[in-house]
Amino acid sequence: MQLLLKSIFTCALLVIFVYATAQSLAKVQESEARRAYLNGTSPALGSSNLSQDGHFLSRRLRQVVHGEEGEEGAPSQMEDDLSQLMKSNVDAPDKEELRKCSVGLVLPVWTPEYNISMGDRLIRGFVYFVLLIYLFVGVSIIADRFMAAIEAITSIERAVVVKGPNNVKQVMHVRIWNETVANLTLMALGSSAPEILLSVIEIYAKDFESGDLGPGTIVGSAAYNLFMIIAVCMIWIPAGEVRRIRHLRVFFVTALFSIFAYVWLWLILSVFTPGVIQVWEAIVTLLFFPLTVLWAYIAERRMLVYKYMDKNYRVNKRGTVVAGEHDQVEMDAEKGPKHPMVTSARGNDAEAFDEARREYITVLTELRQKYPDADLEQLEMMAQEQVLARSSKSRAFYRIQATRKMVGSGNLMRKIQERAHSDLTEVKAQLHAGDDEETDDPIRMYFEPGHYTVMENCGEFEVRVVRRGDISTYASVEYETQDGTASAGTDFVGRKGLLSFPPGVDEQRFRIEVIDDDVFEEDECFYIRLFNPSEGVKLAVPMIATVMILDDDHAGIFAFTDSVFEITESVGKFELKVMRYSGARGTVIVPYWTENETAKDSKDYEETRGELIFENNESEKFIDLYILEESSYEKDVSFKVHIGEPRLAPDSTHYPKIKEVEKKAVQDLTELDRILLLSKPRNGELTTAIVRIRESQEFKATVDKLVAKANVSAVLGTSSWKEQFKDALTVIPAEESEFDNDDDAEEEVPSCFSYVSHFVCLFWKVLFAFVPPTDICGGYVTFVVSIFVIGVITAIIGDAASYFGCALNIKDSVTAILFVALGTSIPDTFASMIAAKHDEGADNCIGNVTGSNAVNVFLGIGLAWTIAAVYHSSHGNAFFVEPGTIGFAVALFCGEALIAIFIIMFRRWHKGIGAELGGPKVSKYISAAILVFLWVFYVVICILEAYDVIVV
Repeated sequence: MQLLLKSIFTCALLVIFVYATAQSLAKVQESEARRAYLNGTSPALGSSNLSQDGHFLSRRLRQVVHGEEGEEGAPSQMEDDLSQLMKSNVDAPDKEELRKCSVGLVLPVWTPEYNISMGDRLIRGFVYFVLLIYLFVGVSIIADRFMAAIEAITSIERAVVVKGPNNVKQVMHVRIWNETVANLTLMALGSSAPEILLSVIEIYAKDFESGDLGPGTIVGSAAYNLFMIIAVCMIWIPAGEVRRIRHLRVFFVTALFSIFAYVWLWLILSVFTPGVIQVWEAIVTLLFFPLTVLWAYIAERRMLVYKYMDKNYRVNKRGTVVAGEHDQVEMDAEKGPKHPMVTSARGNDAEAFDEARREYITVLTELRQKYPDADLEQLEMMAQEQVLARSSKSRAFYRIQATRKMVGSGNLMRKIQERAHSDLTEVKAQLHAGDDEETDDPIRMYFEPGHYTVMENCGEFEVRVVRRGDISTYASVEYETQDGTASAGTDFVGRKGLLSFPPGVDEQRFRIEVIDDDVFEEDECFYIRLFNPSEGVKLAVPMIATVMILDDDHAGIFAFTDSVFEITESVGKFELKVMRYSGARGTVIVPYWTENETAKDSKDYEETRGELIFENNESEKFIDLYILEESSYEKDVSFKVHIGEPRLAPDSTHYPKIKEVEKKAVQDLTELDRILLLSKPRNGELTTAIVRIRESQEFKATVDKLVAKANVSAVLGTSSWKEQFKDALTVIPAEESEFDNDDDAEEEVPSCFSYVSHFVCLFWKVLFAFVPPTDICGGYVTFVVSIFVIGVITAIIGDAASYFGCALNIKDSVTAILFVALGTSIPDTFASMIAAKHDEGADNCIGNVTGSNAVNVFLGIGLAWTIAAVYHSSHGNAFFVEPGTIGFAVALFCGEALIAIFIIMFRRWHKGIGAELGGPKVSKYISAAILVFLWVFYVVICILEAYDVIVV
């Protein structure tokens, strides 16, 4: 079906072109014949060179002037024809005169203009036609550089502080430019710059007189955009999918102004002051441009009357918002309502940031399930690629994407992959920047470690003091022991001394002796402190070391070191310490197990159960807990770990004695038996520990930074001339790459079409590589240079289009509507097709069409006519604009535009379709066929009116 529609469309264009050309060439032939006869070049008037120029005359006219005889009565009939021809030329000498080409602004006229053969005219027409196509390609490429500059400008961000769910302040970066304002101003200017500049340049080229080429191109482009682009997008949606307009209020405003713009043109051309454009009319036309932008902004922000319209926008029985557009409310409803239709007090910027963050986490979770063996960093890069690919894109992105595919410059999706990798690398580097930095602090000394646990029977143990910082000099520090619950002389041997650090030495050690006895006692501790460092040395924490002496005459008391442990989900394996206090004699078995709370086993952690075996004199053991990482942004769950009643191992020395004493009656126990029972292992107070799993701070920081960088606009820009020339000289495959491809997949090779289009466009690519990169001055330099280059090429297009019409005697109004408008709109067609396929909504296909049409009239025609009207008024003259074909085309377009808008809205609110684009196969093809017919009918009627076949 698509092939059939393409064939019908192509045949219709061919028929229209052949008809217009045939009509024009017929007039050329007739005009040349009259010129030859009236100038006295026929033999009947004594001319000797008619035989050379006779091929300009019609066959019947040549028979008359050469005196050829045919059938009986034919000569007299031909004489009557010649008399009629002369009479008609005398009555209307200018009406049938061959069109004279006006001198162009840039291109010279191809001379001679008269007395040339039909074949010569066809060759000239073909040359100008090819030149026009090549110029259209060039202006498309430089227009995309212009769009990249606009994207860089409109993506400028500012820092805002918003409050999170728990009133936690968060700094975010949001765009300064409002999306609607950007689309209707700079973006519209970027996509319509050739049409707008053509209208302004034509006024200047014709000495501030009106022309048909500029206004005709704008009107013809509007018709093509509204009818053909929307028709193509309707059928381009994949089967079973639909696209709805999200910003419905904005669409209503732009649609209203796009129709009113052409009604206003008709009024000032044919009603208010027919044939004359007053200064106030031109200025008001221009002022409608900012009014359109302002009203669209008010509609988008729900200001004034729009804030009272919320009650009319609700979810219907099918779960679809019938008329809502702000903050993707409508799109969320189509997917299934996640939240009630509320307006958040946090503001749109915070909501957008949270939504982007949730999307990133969702994508990361999906990738983790799909690739369970991939590491986190690889998954983060893949998630960033997909978030960039799925993120909302501007008209600039799709316009540049379409042009790149046409000229063999590859696919922007590849740049998205490169950007995702560079983003992740940059973020990781920022997070770990402080890890490798050396401190500028002075020389520091401290204990390492700061806590020692020793057995009473250990004899002696070693203490370590380290030096950090500059170790190239001599340093020293003194130390001494201090009593705690343990006393020097009774539990340990007190000591005091000086530690010297020669140059290049970063640590020193000394030993402390512990005194062993046979008396059962609680655990005791004492301290060792550093003091009196040498000059230039600073004591750092821990400058006091704690030494815990465990009594070895008791089996021990077992407990956790703390009641709550907070860990991050990225820890992987967590070792939970169980301590043995007040003794370390014998082998003890301690059972342990986990218990769910808000954390669930097999989801947040691995359930574990087992026993810890403390060997004789062993004071600590670890329970291995395995945490499962979900990469959840705001994860906060917990589970419990319990230790059971400890017991002596059967092979322990005291085990048989304790078992024997336990069999005695209480009254039969001796003092020694009681001491032996007291030495049994038992639990302390902390037998249950709560393990709280929270999000990884590094992961959280990574997500925030990547989401903040998820800006597709950076993909469109360039950072250096080297990058631009490399892109200009490189052929890149245009096929879209999938993110799920295996790493060992074969590298894509550019197609033959990519190579051909690349070499055809190589001149433009290399030339425009000299345009400054968008990273210079935020894109403003690129903006100025690009618009100047577009103006130069547009001036050449205007000259070439005018000469093309002269060569084939086609009127400028027809050339503008049929050829120039089509040439400037082809890139927008492909851009809209890409947007229709990949966007979640239809705004970049339909909303931008209506907005662009309004801007083209108000800015393109309004600016040109304002300049001309003010110029003529300053010279005491009036600015005359013949309504002619333009007025008729405007009136015809207004009527057909109303039909097109009605079809679009009917499709949206029809229960069986429910969307502007896509939907059931039959309905979308019927709707597209109607729109195609409207465009073909518009073009045909305008051509017939231009050649006076239809007289209005």
